[in-house]
Amino acid sequence: MSLEQHTQLKKVAVLGGGSFGTVIANIMAEKGIPVHQWMRDANRADEVNTQHENTRYLPGYALSPALVATTDVESAVRDAAIIFVSIPSPSFRDVLRQAKPFVTSEQYVVSTTKGIESTGFHLMSEIIKDELPDVKVGVISGPNLAKEIAQHHLTATVIASEDEGVRALVQEALHQSYFRVYASSDTYGVELGGTLKNIYAIAAGLSAALGMGENTRSMLMTRSLAEMSRFAVSMGANPLTFLGLAGVGDLMVTCMSSLSRNYRVGYALGSGQSLQEAVDALGEVAEGVNTIKIVKEKSDEKEIYMPLVSGLYEVVFNGAPVKEVAGMLMTNEQSTDVEFVLPRDAV
Repeated sequence: MSLEQHTQLKKVAVLGGGSFGTVIANIMAEKGIPVHQWMRDANRADEVNTQHENTRYLPGYALSPALVATTDVESAVRDAAIIFVSIPSPSFRDVLRQAKPFVTSEQYVVSTTKGIESTGFHLMSEIIKDELPDVKVGVISGPNLAKEIAQHHLTATVIASEDEGVRALVQEALHQSYFRVYASSDTYGVELGGTLKNIYAIAAGLSAALGMGENTRSMLMTRSLAEMSRFAVSMGANPLTFLGLAGVGDLMVTCMSSLSRNYRVGYALGSGQSLQEAVDALGEVAEGVNTIKIVKEKSDEKEIYMPLVSGLYEVVFNGAPVKEVAGMLMTNEQSTDVEFVLPRDAV
């Protein structure tokens, strides 16, 4: 498939009925691109088709009448030029397996999910390659709060793929007056940036609930960026990717906005709620909770220095007092600021 063959997209599929899957489907439907959005819930699909609203995830936001929702995965993906997969990470592989019999090597499959599969530390792009080895793969990540996109606030994202055709076609499909799409070839780095920042958004919510100041927030965000890039580079990513939208851009919006699901979980924890109470009150998947555990295990295995992840793990899963953990972090070894300028072992 080439861009020249698809100067006019005949059909695009979106798998997933959550907030982000709905807004990217709507972006394209508003442009006149035929979009079929697959959802598990028949009532929600009927609501999108008849009332043009997703009241579960985007209440009060009108959707394009051209957007077609369906519970039939075959009808959604068949003949689609691009298949966007917006499924929470625990169900990502299962949904791909449902779609697999109807996917061809000519189609592009693009993940929008910011998470890690718990068994084997697989990113979503790796799951796509595992389940659909013949397709070309891309990932989308960036500072993209779904409710702001639904309101047509100016927003930018990143499409990352090793394939130029995937990057170009996704840019064509998603570009709008309010939505800009930048390109990257560092798929792993872009995907890790979007995944790892969820951890630190929980930490930011915790610190806000405890009334910590702007100095603390600034320190937390910059040390989070250092920790994210340290981990990602050890996994093969390009450190420069973290200077872009999928790194510092996504980290900023999730650490500063109450619209961020992970920030809200952290705020609830800092306000005295249990983890279960925080997750139940959210009513949506907060990928950062599981990501803390998965990244903690991987960083221990690879002996990567990640004090924020370790401290947050103790708070979230072992009930450690936040102020006590914060005190321990402040008394840790004082090392380098930017270790790609001055390596840690040079101090």
